[in-house]
Parts: sequence; structure tokens; C-alpha cells
Amino acid sequence: MKTYEELLSTDPAWPEIAAAASGSRRVTLLPPAPARARSCLEALQVTTRSPLGAVAHETGGMLVDHGWLRVLGSGHARLTRSLGRWNAELQIDLADFVIVADDVVGGVFAINGGALGPARGNVHYFAPDTLRWEDLALGYGAYVRWAFTGDLDTFYANLRWSGWQPEVEQVDGDRMLSLYPPPCSVEGKDRSKVSRRPVPAAELWRLNVDAAAQLADGRG
Repeated sequence: MKTYEELLSTDPAWPEIAAAASGSRRVTLLPPAPARARSCLEALQVTTRSPLGAVAHETGGMLVDHGWLRVLGSGHARLTRSLGRWNAELQIDLADFVIVADDVVGGVFAINGGALGPARGNVHYFAPDTLRWEDLALGYGAYVRWAFTGDLDTFYANLRWSGWQPEVEQVDGDRMLSLYPPPCSVEGKDRSKVSRRPVPAAELWRLNVDAAAQLADGRG
């Protein structure tokens, strides 16, 4: 197991990520607390030369596009869920996949360690409207750049509603909006008839996992 000092690279990835963030109007960088940053990096056992290590060490997390997208870092008052620790809370082995971000409607982004299919190292998306993992064919660094500059409106065309921005801005980074009827249902496709309420992120994750299991065994 590498020490904290061994995980600090003389050629860190952070300057490039910081430059990309500063060039994007939709990114809010949450500052890290040194003790949390150190603990997070040690738990992940990745160096700051990697984009994942850089984000873990240099940010408390990042809020993107009015807070619709939450990129995990080492934790902050506005986004206490942190890289590695969030996996532990959900009882997901880091060797299976590492949750790196999620969105306000329950979608989850994770680096595949092997449990999500053959494309190890790729970021996959658990979509709340299909309840399936989708390979985005992006490594973590490319995923972060996409979060900063990609076409999120098109990606989320089936999940956003008119006037979503002010509503989403009021949702705490550790909570999500539970939609009813859910996006995976036929009734949930009509967004004008969907109600929304904030719930703890863990609650919505477990609800979606249970629903995905029911769908897989034919009970959904």
C-alpha cells in the first residue's frame, strides 16, 4: 500500500483539469479540506498524476450545470459524499466499480473494475430511465471533460423538464429527486405528469437497484 507522499506526483493532472473547469461556465469547484483530501487519496490508492487522483486531492467535489451533475471529490459541506467512501456506504467493492459522479434524478457514473462488463477502466452510466448500465466508451479524464463541455441537454433530453434549473439548484448535493411515476415506466415518460421530491441519494440508489433486479428476473 502506497503512502500519501508516494501518491503525490511531480506531474499532476490537476492543472489541465483546472484549466478546463475555469473555461466552463457551468462548473462550480468545491474546495478540499487537507485532511479529507489526504484520506481520500490514500483510500483510492491512485496518484495525483491520474485525473481521478487529481480530482480526489484537489477538490471537495464539483457541481455541474446548476448542480444537475455531481462529480465526487474528497467531500465538502455541499457534497459530503466522497470518492471511495460513497462506495463503502453503498457496500460496493472498489474492485467492482468506483462511483465517480451522479445526477440529480438518480443516474450514476462509475469506473468499471470488471463488474459492469469487459470494458475495464471505462466510465459507465446507470440510467434511471432504463435501469441498465451503459458503457460511455470514455476513460475518467475524458468523462470529466465531457461533464464540463459536453452536450448535457441532449444526453438528458428524456429526463429534463421545462424550468428544471431553479428547482435543481435547491437540491442538496447529498439528495436526489425521486420522480413519480419513475422514468423507467411508461407513465413516467410524460414529464408533465411526473411529481418530484428530494430524497437521500442512498435511498434512490437502493430503490433503483431493487427495481433493476425485478426487471432482470421478469417481475418488473
